[in-house]
Amino acid sequence: MKLQTFIAKPTLEKFNFEKMFIEVGPHLVSTQIFEKQFVCDLNSCKGACCVHGNSGAPLTFEEIDFLEESMDSLRNLMSEEGINAVEKTGVFYMDQENEPVTTLVNGGMCAFAITDERGITKCAVECASVKGKISFEKPISCHLYPIRVKKFHDKKALVFDSWDICAPACSCGEKLAVPVYRFLKPAIIRSFGQDFYDQLQFTADQWANRKE
Repeated sequence: MKLQTFIAKPTLEKFNFEKMFIEVGPHLVSTQIFEKQFVCDLNSCKGACCVHGNSGAPLTFEEIDFLEESMDSLRNLMSEEGINAVEKTGVFYMDQENEPVTTLVNGGMCAFAITDERGITKCAVECASVKGKISFEKPISCHLYPIRVKKFHDKKALVFDSWDICAPACSCGEKLAVPVYRFLKPAIIRSFGQDFYDQLQFTADQWANRKE
């Protein structure tokens, strides 16, 4: 099977990722997802992705509905500041690209972010899921990070988002030799299904053999 690769069009230039893509099933996948290595290192980054950034975490409208319906369960785990922010403006707002994202506390930390006794920032939604209080794990955009899903004409493009605060995760991934797609296996399967992940694994093997 021949790998179908091409260079991204200018419509994707604003995103910080390599411009080489491979068709995997119905989607486009950046080769960086095969080449880059990544394992979250919370002891080093302290969950900074929940605190910093230009906007909240991207949400689907189905996720918005679930968050709104789950606030009674989430409120007991959220910070007072987060609760106040949600009560004031709701669980989401529309960002500069007119896409729904999680509400922020004073333009900074995600309203659903909480800090534990070790100073590590975590997600109240994920914590509620672990405790069995809700059935929703966390927003898929958070689960898939550092993969971001972008629209490219009639296809979805899976891209690697390079962010300096994730340097510890890249270093940890390199030490453990874990590529991005393998680290994100549960999230990829959750989002795109087992069949797509199997195709992704097959393509990753082909890509590695191609470079040898």
